[in-house]
Amino acid sequence: MKMANSLRGEVLNLYKNLLYLGRDYPKGADYFKRRLKNVFLKNKDVKDPEKIKELIERGKFVMKELEALYFLRKYRAMKQRYYSDTNKTK
Repeated sequence: MKMANSLRGEVLNLYKNLLYLGRDYPKGADYFKRRLKNVFLKNKDVKDPEKIKELIERGKFVMKELEALYFLRKYRAMKQRYYSDTNKTK
């Protein structure tokens, strides 16, 4: 039971972190929140600790992908802001 509780905490933290990251999602925070909730509800009856760990790892991967997406978007915006003037003079 102790392991299930620690996994539950991990799942809740993952959900909260993904929800936080979803605020800046390109299709909108509401869209992201609905999709996130559906995915977590779809897997709510999973009891196997190994399967839960696998799903947590998949969630962590999605977090990294979102962070990369946002980083790239910020990088492109900065690059466009700082280098667009030099392109116009050529």
